[in-house]
Amino acid sequence: MAKYFKYFPKTFYTSDTSSTGVDTVTNIISRFAFERELKENSTSFYPYQIQDSDTPEIIADKYYDSPERHWVVLLFNDIIDPQFDWPLNSRVLVDYIDTKYKANGSSNTTVQTGLAWAMSTNNIQAHFKVITTTSSDNIVTINKYQIDSNTYANTAATTNTYTTANNEIVTVKVSKETRSFYEHEVEENEKKREIKLIKKEFIPDIEKEFKRIIKI
Repeated sequence: MAKYFKYFPKTFYTSDTSSTGVDTVTNIISRFAFERELKENSTSFYPYQIQDSDTPEIIADKYYDSPERHWVVLLFNDIIDPQFDWPLNSRVLVDYIDTKYKANGSSNTTVQTGLAWAMSTNNIQAHFKVITTTSSDNIVTINKYQIDSNTYANTAATTNTYTTANNEIVTVKVSKETRSFYEHEVEENEKKREIKLIKKEFIPDIEKEFKRIIKI
């Protein structure tokens, strides 16, 4: 990170500790960003699934030949805070959930606390209605809708078969499911694993443009 900030412009800062009353500091509020068109152009990147052992530095070293290029990984994916925007590894996630759901909040007044409370099927974070449509050509479509607890209670599991005007047999199955707080936290964490890595051949031009813009 030190090499990343060395290209940032300097600015003056009033300081009580300085003999002159003014210090020269790095202007860390300067910003560099990738154009949206580039980030949405599928020919410029490839998808990547973050592994438990990955850090931005490890990925940068593996794919861009230097851990100092970690900022490319972060900025291309709009990750501002690596501590919270980066997926937690499995062990840390369990500790995070356990701490988050300790019995010190208004929502948790049961005997169970922490991880046990979050994993309990009695403590529901969300309710869903699931509609599965299957055609005679074995084409399956699944639509999942989040609903409130009253709608969930009044949703009946059904299976109906229909014949279309083209004599196609279509089966529509309605089911329902819930999600615990633990499942919610795991799902949210997993969403963060899907990132994009800009192709390596773009790196020299990116670094050149970064140095030009950041010093303006």
